[in-house]
This record gives sequence, C-alpha cells and structure tokens, in this order.
Amino acid sequence: MAQWCQLQMLDSKYLEQVDQLYDDSFPMDIRQYLSRWIESIDWDTVAMQDSLATVRFHDLLAQLDDQHSRFALENNFLLQHNIRKIKRNLQDRFQEDPVHMAMIISRNLKEEQKILAIAKSTEQEGEGTVSAMVVEKQKLDNKVKEIKDRAQVVDQNIKNVEDLQDEYDFKINTLKNRGEELRGVCRRKLAQVQLFFLYLQDVVIQLTDLLNVSQALLSDLISEELPEWKQRQQIACIGGPPNACVDQLQNWFTAVAESLQQVRQHLKKLQELEQKFTYENDPITVKKAYLEARALELLKNLLSNSLVVERQPCMPTHPQRPMVLKTGVQFTVKLRFLVKLQEFNYQLKVKALFDKFRKFNILGTNTKVMNMEESNGSLAAEFRHLQLKEQKVAGNRTNEGPLIVTEELHSLSFESELQLNQSGLDIKLEAISLPVVVISNVCQLPSGWASILWYNMLTTEPKNLKFFLSPPAAKWSQLSEVLSWQFSSVTKRGLNQEQLNMLADKLNPEGLIPWIKFCKQSANEKAFPFWLWIEGILDLIKRHLLALWNDGCIMGFISKEREKSLLSDKCPGTFLLRFSESSREGAITFTWIEHDPVFHSVEPYTKKELSAVSLPDIIRTYKVMAAENIPENPLRFLYPNIPKDKAFGKYYPKPSETPEPMDVENTEKTGYMKTELISVSEVHPSRLQDNMMPMSPDDFKALEHYVSPRDIDAMVSSCLSRLCWRPAPQI
Repeated sequence: MAQWCQLQMLDSKYLEQVDQLYDDSFPMDIRQYLSRWIESIDWDTVAMQDSLATVRFHDLLAQLDDQHSRFALENNFLLQHNIRKIKRNLQDRFQEDPVHMAMIISRNLKEEQKILAIAKSTEQEGEGTVSAMVVEKQKLDNKVKEIKDRAQVVDQNIKNVEDLQDEYDFKINTLKNRGEELRGVCRRKLAQVQLFFLYLQDVVIQLTDLLNVSQALLSDLISEELPEWKQRQQIACIGGPPNACVDQLQNWFTAVAESLQQVRQHLKKLQELEQKFTYENDPITVKKAYLEARALELLKNLLSNSLVVERQPCMPTHPQRPMVLKTGVQFTVKLRFLVKLQEFNYQLKVKALFDKFRKFNILGTNTKVMNMEESNGSLAAEFRHLQLKEQKVAGNRTNEGPLIVTEELHSLSFESELQLNQSGLDIKLEAISLPVVVISNVCQLPSGWASILWYNMLTTEPKNLKFFLSPPAAKWSQLSEVLSWQFSSVTKRGLNQEQLNMLADKLNPEGLIPWIKFCKQSANEKAFPFWLWIEGILDLIKRHLLALWNDGCIMGFISKEREKSLLSDKCPGTFLLRFSESSREGAITFTWIEHDPVFHSVEPYTKKELSAVSLPDIIRTYKVMAAENIPENPLRFLYPNIPKDKAFGKYYPKPSETPEPMDVENTEKTGYMKTELISVSEVHPSRLQDNMMPMSPDDFKALEHYVSPRDIDAMVSSCLSRLCWRPAPQI
C-alpha cells in the first residue's frame, strides 16, 4: 500500500504530526494530488544532483498542469485556482534552487516513515501499555468535558430562572387589580421569591465551581503543558522527534477561553434579570462583581499566554539548521494564537522586533495580521521574507565583546495588542523566539549550529542570552543522543551504540564534557575541534554517501584497534568502511585484511575524489598492483561476510553506462578513446608475491553466484586493454 494511503488510515494524533510537516513552502495539496508520482522518485539522489533536481522540478510542474486539466474537466473552478496559485508559489520559491525542493520532499517522506513506524510499534505494544503522557492528556480532556458539562447545567438553570421571572411577571400583572385576591397573591409572591432565591443560589454556586475547574485547567496548561510543548519544540529543532500536539494545546486553550466567555455571558444575563426583580440578600447582587472580576482576570491570564512561536526562525536554504540566520538571507517564522475564537480573527496585528545586543535592521514586512484563512483554520501569521541587516557604528563592528560571533545569542520578539471594548479586554501580548545566532558568512554555519545544539540541549530559558559567558558542561548521555539526532534528521539512520562508544573514546569524557572541548578545542591533538569533524562527515554523507549510509554499508565510526579486531578472523579480502579521523572536511577510507596480522587501509577519499567517482565505483574498480604484475582487486567481502557485488551491485553503473575498452567507431569520430577513472595502489613486488593469498574453493563458491568465469576473463581483458591502448595521435 502506498505510504500516503497508510498515513491517512492512522489515528488523529499521528495525522496531526503529519500536518506539522507541510506548510506554505510545500503544501499538503501537492502531497495529496501527486502522492504516487512523489513516492516513485528517489528524492535522496535528486537532492544531490543539481541537474537532476532541475529536471524533477519541471516534471512536478508538468504533473500540476495535468492535475489542473483534470479539475478543468470537472468544472471545479476553486481547485483550478488553488493549483495555479500553488504552481506560482513553487516557481517563486524553487525555480533558482530546485535542490532545496528535493531536500524538503526527501525530509518529509522520511518523517512520514518515522511516524508510520511509531504508529506500528505502538499498535504492537497493545492497548494495555498506555504511557503516562497519554494518561495525563486524557485527564485534561476529561477536565475539558467537565467544563462543558457544567456550562450546560448553568445554561439550563439560568433558563429556569428566566422562566420563573416571566411567570411571576405575568401573574402579578394579571392579578394586581384584583383586591380580593391580594392575600393569596402575597403568599404566592413569597413562595416565588423563595424559589428564585434557591435557583439563584444554585446558579452562583455552579458559576463559582465552573470558574474553579477552569482555573485548575488553566493552571495545568500554563505551568505544565505549555512549557512541555516548548521543550519538545526545542528538541525537535535540534533533530529530535518531531514536535506535535500544538493542535491539542490549541483545543485546550480554546475550551478554557470558551468557558470563561460563557461565565461572563451568564453574569450579563443574570444582571438583566436583576434589573427586573431583586430582593434583599440577592446572591447575584452580592457575588456578581466578584465573579465578573475573577472571570476577566482568568481570561486575561489565558490570553496573555496564548501567543506562541509555532515555527522557529529558519532560513529556507538550510531547513535542518533553524535559529542560525545569515545577514542578507531571507528567513521565515510562524506565530500562532492558541485561543481560536472567531471574534479574534483579524483582531491581532503582530510586529517582529530584534533584540538590542547587536544593532540590526529587519528588512521585509515585519508586521502581519493574524487570521484563520491562510493557516488551515488556526489563528496564525507567518513571516516569510524577513532579513537582517547589521548596522555599522562609527566604522566599527557592533559585536565587540567577550564572545565570538557564533556564541552571541539573540532573540526575535513579537508584540501585539488585543482590544475588544465591548468585552472589556485590552491586553498586550508578547512571544519570544528561541535564541538565534546571526552569522555574516556561511562558513560560520557549523559553529553557529553547535551553539544552538548546546543551548537547547542544556537549558529551557529563552531569555538567557548570556548563556555562553559561562556555558555549562554536558553529560555524555545527553550529548550522545543529540549527536545521533544529527544523523537521523538528515538520513534514515542514527548512530548505534558501538559508533557512539568510539565517539565517546575520542572525546574521552571524564564525567562532564565542557563546551570548549566539544566545539573550540582541537580533539586528539588534531588541528580542528570535535564538532567540526562531525559536521564535515555529515556533509560528506549528505553529498556523496547517503544511500550507502542508509543501507548500513558504512560502519563509519570505529577505532583502528577495533577495526583490526573485527577483521582479524575474517576471510582475506574482507573490508569495512570507516570515516577518516584526520580530515576536517570529511573523508572515508576502507580497510581490508590480507591475512592476519597484515591489514591495509587506502588513503581516505574526500569530497573532491567522490565528486569525480562514486564510492561504489571506486570499490568496484579498485586495484592493487606491483611492477610487472597484473592489477588485482583485493576487496572481496563487505564486513562481516557479504560478497562485494551483492552489497554494492545495485549502485554500479548500468551496462550501457560502462565504457567499453575500445570503441573504434567513437574513436574514429572524435579522435579520443573512452576512459574510466580507477583507484590504484602500488605495493612492493616482494610483498605482493609473499603475501597474496590464493582464493580457496570456498571463496570461489561464495562468488560463483555473482561473477561468472566469462565475466572474470572479460574484466582481465578490459584491464589489460586500458593499460595497453593509447589515444590515436591527432592529425
């Protein structure tokens, strides 16, 4: 079953997580209309090739044109309009950077897979194992139901009081001129007043209870649920599990606001009844002012905490590095008002402001009106085209201080005012983003992201902008999880325990790990810090090794000692892939066993080499040679015992893409022979003769299903032809 179809069958709590993945940059409408086509494309590969990304971008536009034609046949004018608008927006956003679109689609598909996996594992656990969090959420839902039930009871009792009032007025007006019945009227009036008194007492008690329940739920929301949601958002921003439940949070906030508004309406109705008829010690007269003041105070408290930053500041060019902003580059940020009431629609005008620590001008539209029409029904505002421009003061930089640029934290604040005169509401609202780092050059991005990681890993205080004046140390248990997230957020695999153990040994954590050791101090006497080494490897994976990493072909992080231990009892020619510890920019090497204790490691391949030849092709064509000897590929089994061609065969070029030893016809046309880049290592002839181990019968049996004798002869002939033939001289 298609992935999109599976997602639509999930419970609403999972669908809400899916909803969080899609916004105006890539609307869910496209995912719905083009689901089959989208899932048929390898977007990981597309995201690594500019030319292929351009082709797929235009393919997507063509798919939208086809969809528009289908809507035209159905005479569906509204959907035709939406498709045209979506197409224009895509062209504006991705025409010059189609790779960014491919990265968004790739990321969303992976997050969908994670949501499906979580849903499946939860289902397998069974209904009996309900988490404590789910239980707490159920308690809040029960409180919301209790509030609604109590409000209905109050409504009914007030209606009863109103009916009594109407009946009393009718009888008095009918009998007021009948003197002979005055005594009976007085008795009935006394009974009527007593009944009024009992009903009104009940209403006042019920309104008081309704306020008590609302206050208890409000306290839970403001002191527990809202901070927990903000903490989950912090974790999601640095690569952790996707943040969810904002819609649930909105439902709770809105329910409390509705109950408080109902209390105020009830009190207004009772005031109208009081003007028609009152008596001594009337409970409404006694309690009305207190109940009104309390309801208004609770409502103001709720509304003043309802403005939140739903999506933190992020440059669309670096979707997986939020809160690092480069001057002169557009960034987006989205706000939401958690109380979704129709009377607040188009009533909130939000202004974005930057902090005072460094002087910046905010370019672009920095004021927005919150509305429900542009945000799938939520009361929200999205700033899409903001930029920061640094002010220069007297020719000097304005950031001179004790911290370097990538350790300076700033925040964006958002201010608004809610004024509803008829409701007596006049509230100033404010929301503050998580701290951001402002850079002026993209080379500062890795260090800036390290600051964001460290801050959000260790604190939940958004106003602590002087955090790096004395940054706390981290536990390895905290840091290891965050490091794994950096890999799982851009690939399908995080780091396993053995890989983390190697990184722990590299950092050599003795108790707590200081900030300087993570990001500023050279690791293991190398000329670069630990984090920049990790960042270089992440970039290498994203650009050149994504499929291999996702498939588990790369062991990656392993010490040389552990490497030899794993290979020592394996068949000659068994090899594994690991990342170089000596390259800041990221590099990968392979080590194979010739025979114990002889091991060989090739000089690491960097982005430069991998841009010319893919790693699977390098492994396929790699040769070891000595003078006057035929070159031989020593790589036979990927650790632990997977035949090389089985492990990497699907990545090899197709037969039509493989250059022939000599294409005579093409040579005659161009004067050039086709060539193929291969990696060759030289060894001393004595070592080759002494140490080369012949293949055993078992080795041949392991390979016979993948390489035929005819193929072996062809490979040898191909190698010899490449060594012997030379291009024809040009005339």
